[in-house]
Formats: sequence, C-alpha cells, structure tokens
Amino acid sequence: MTMQAQRISADGAMQTFGLWSDQYFEEVYFRFQPTLGTQNGLHQYDEKLEDYSAGGVQKQVAALHQWEKKISEIPADGLDAPVAADREILLNNIRTSLLSLETVRMWEKNPDNYSSGIAASVFVVMSRNYAPVNTRLRAVVERERQMPQVFADARKNLKNPPKVYTEIALQQIDGIVSFFENDVPLAFKDATDAKTKADFAQSNAAVIAALKSYSTWMKTDLLLRSNGDFRFGEDTYRKKLKYDEMVETPLDRLIEIDTANMKANQAEFARVAKEVDPTKTPLEVLAELATIHPAPDHLLQSFRDSFDSLTGFIKSHKIITLPSDVRPTLEETPPFMRATTQASMDSPGPFETHSTTAFFNVTLPEKDWTADHIAEHMAAFNVGTVVSTSVHEAYPGHYVQFLWQPQFPSKIRKLLGANTNVEGWAHYCEQMMLDEGYGQPGFGAKDAREAKLIRLGQLQDALLRNARFIVGIRMHTGTMTIEQAEQFFVKEGYQSASVAHMETLRGTSDATYLYYTLGKLEILKLREDVKKRQGPAFTLQSFHDNLMRQGPAPIKVVRKAMLGDDSPVL
Repeated sequence: MTMQAQRISADGAMQTFGLWSDQYFEEVYFRFQPTLGTQNGLHQYDEKLEDYSAGGVQKQVAALHQWEKKISEIPADGLDAPVAADREILLNNIRTSLLSLETVRMWEKNPDNYSSGIAASVFVVMSRNYAPVNTRLRAVVERERQMPQVFADARKNLKNPPKVYTEIALQQIDGIVSFFENDVPLAFKDATDAKTKADFAQSNAAVIAALKSYSTWMKTDLLLRSNGDFRFGEDTYRKKLKYDEMVETPLDRLIEIDTANMKANQAEFARVAKEVDPTKTPLEVLAELATIHPAPDHLLQSFRDSFDSLTGFIKSHKIITLPSDVRPTLEETPPFMRATTQASMDSPGPFETHSTTAFFNVTLPEKDWTADHIAEHMAAFNVGTVVSTSVHEAYPGHYVQFLWQPQFPSKIRKLLGANTNVEGWAHYCEQMMLDEGYGQPGFGAKDAREAKLIRLGQLQDALLRNARFIVGIRMHTGTMTIEQAEQFFVKEGYQSASVAHMETLRGTSDATYLYYTLGKLEILKLREDVKKRQGPAFTLQSFHDNLMRQGPAPIKVVRKAMLGDDSPVL
C-alpha cells in the first residue's frame, strides 16, 4: 500500500479524517490484531490469527509509520474540537504501538506473549455464544491451525529475555496446556458437525504438542540464556505515559503526588482501625478483617445482594444515571482464569450484536484446597473488599461505564480507551461511593462496626494501588529492585507476602500500572475544578454523566471538553 504525501485542506479535514480513521482500523489495527477484532464483536476476523514472525512485525511497523504520517497531515485546526481530540487519541495509539514494537520489543523479550497470546485468541471465540457452536468451533480450528507456526516464530524471535519473563512464562504454561486439553473441548462439547469436530481434534492436539515442546525448550534452552533487562528506562517510560494517558508530569513529581496520597490513606487507615479496636495495631485489625468474610458457598449471593443495595443507593442519592436496569450475569470464573483472577468483568465488545450479556466472574475456592488455602483465598473477599470489588467491577464502575458505551461520541472513543479513565474511574468509585455515604448502616453495612471495616477494605485496596504507582516507576527507572518492590508492597501497601510477590511480577511487564491511582487523582481534581467553575449549580450526577459521555478518553481530553481549557490534569 503506497500513500502519497498530500496536504489536506482545512475544509475537507472532517470528511477525510472520518474516512481515514475507518480505513486505519480495517487496514492496520484489526488486520494485525484479529483477536482484538473478535473481542470487539467484529467477527470477520474470527478465523485469522496474529502474524508473530519478525517479518510480520516489520510489516506492522511499516504500516504504522505510513499511517502516522497520513493522519498527521490532516490539520487539527480544520476539525471540530471533539474530532481534533479523536485525531490526537488515534495518533497517540499509533505512537504507543510503534514504541512497543520498536523500543520495548516484547516480541523479542517476553516468551509468555506467545503462549498466553494464543490462549486469548481461542478464549474470545469460546467465551461468548455470538454464533452457532459449529461456526465458532470452525473459527477455533482455523486459528489453531496457525498456532504451531507461532512457536517456530517465538524460537527465532526471542533474544536474551529477562529471566523473570521466562520464569513467568514457565509458571503460566501448564495452565495454558490444561486450558487446551480441558476447557476448550468442554466449551464446544455440543458441536454436532462431524468434519469440524474431527478437524478440531487434530488441530487441538497439534497446539497441545506445540505448547509442551515450547515448555521444554524454555526450560532447557531459553531459561539458561535469559539474562536481559526488563526495565523500560526513564525515556521510554515517560513516552509510554504520554502516548497512553496524555500525562507529561515529570516522574519525580508523580512520585511526590502519589506518596502524599499514600501517607493520607495510611493515616486514615490508622484512625479508623483505632476506632474499630483501640487495643490493636492497624495491621492487627487488618488481620482480623481478613477473617470476616461470607462462607465460600454464599459468596456469589453476597455479590448479588450488594448489587441490590448499590443500585438502590445510586438512584436514591443521584450518583450517576444508570442507562439500563439489566444486571451483569454473576458466574464462577472460567477454570483457566482462576489462577490469576479473583474477580473480573467480561463485557461484550462495542460492536457485538448477538451476545450482549456482561459476565461478572468470581473465583470460588477449589474442592481440593486445604483449609489454609481457602482461608487465604477468602481473605480477599472480606466484608470490605466485597463492597469495593462490587463497586469497582459493577456499580458504578466498569459495568456502568459499559452501559454508557452506546453514547460514546465516536468509533475511536469506543475502541481506544485510556487506562487512567477506565481503571481510574472504577478505582475512584470505590472511594467516592463511601464518601457519599454508601457502606453505612442501612446502606450496605449492618452496623457501625461493619461500616468501619468496609472503609478499611477500601483503604487497603487504595494502598495496593498507591504501592503499584511507586513500584512501577522506580523498578523501571532502575531505583528499586524486585526484592525491594516486594517489601514495599508489604510495608507501605499493607499486602500479604504472596500478594506482594504476584504484584511485583506483574509490574515487570505492566510497567505503567500506576494508572489506577493516577486516574483516580485526575478525576478528583477534575471534579473539584468543575465544582469551582459551576458553584451552586454543580451536581455529582451531572458531573459523572458528563464524564461518561466523553467515552474512556484520557482525562486531559475530558478536561478540555468539560472545562474548555488546557489546565493541568494533576
């Protein structure tokens, strides 16, 4: 595909941008990421698989460079303000993709990208009944037939990965093998087409063999020469924050802002813990909180009950407009996701027309677990965290933002979301709902003591996100080791040693997982600034509704729309 450099006249800019952005999604975005196409409800991509070869990466890089130039040539001053913001969002998405492929280079560094990547490509086909089971199984067969080549590409591409990445890939791979051996056949047990079933038996066996061979190769070869560095470095880290979140605040200033918020959360935790039991230290109260949880067989019902009280509170206290009364479907987490997920929201893509149910997944203890293992697992579902998890995942967090999706102003806002908005909103809601009076007796708590425990659960979740913020920056800029990061999660983030270990491992590749607290603080500042501007006319419901209407854009874009200026996001 060749493109002529050309100047676009300002009067033709709107039409050109609409045409070209549609073309970009078709020719680049989904062409190189067909799994995302399926996830977003575009099922023409179902039988295609990502090209993981070095040549495929180079083709993607070349296409991204061409489109960056092409979109840049559309003059922003010829576009209406919301469309000019969409142009910036799209350009940033192209630039972060280039940064990932050319600079971060996970395709050369992270062996888990290949094994987890193929599992995701099958999961998005099997997790929703958007088409008859035989049709979906045929799509799985077509994808699976391309998967053995993925591991041939992996062996060629992987050059000196960080040891921690190879170790994580090895930790995950048995679960992925089990997924293909057990979960995938189970998901398609009702298929009736004999030829498709026979083809699946063959393609699935080949994938399992390829995964097992890959596992052996990682253990006996790759691990021994995994001496690379996972750290992004300051320059790359700053660019990623700029492109993903439109945040350009200096990193040392970001650390100062988060540290102040963390200290405030720790002080509030100590104050509330003293009210719960003045004879105990805050951490002793935290240990007690971990034991106050529903029985495992009542856990799903606890979440259902919380939906009733949350939606009632949201309506009576005018928190946000709920665009639909349809509830998410509560279910047990699918087996292959249980090792890494305690609770999650699986909403359909914006263009999904046939399977529009959203699933709220909760991981229950396994039948063969020991009593200690069950106790540790259920500590994550204590009286406080059941509330904050319901708020974060469902009301008014991720699920409510999904309900607003039909009102997002453009295709770009439906497809390209900023984590500071999506996760920032859900995390902001955890605090905002309690600040507005939820979690008090009569509203989600049975008495004053339980209300205090609910607040402690919210603060512990906030401290986890505070710790991620600092660990992410400091590990990737070389001022904190993996061991120091784990200690930081325990000491400052009030987490158990096992959670601290898991969180630190996540941070080695999810470098900017500061976006939870960063987004929350940006939304709190925006709310304060809108309140000052509007004075007595300000209402929380109109603020939240207007925030939702912008779609999950970076908060900088939302600020400009709601305040009409470029004032600082923090």
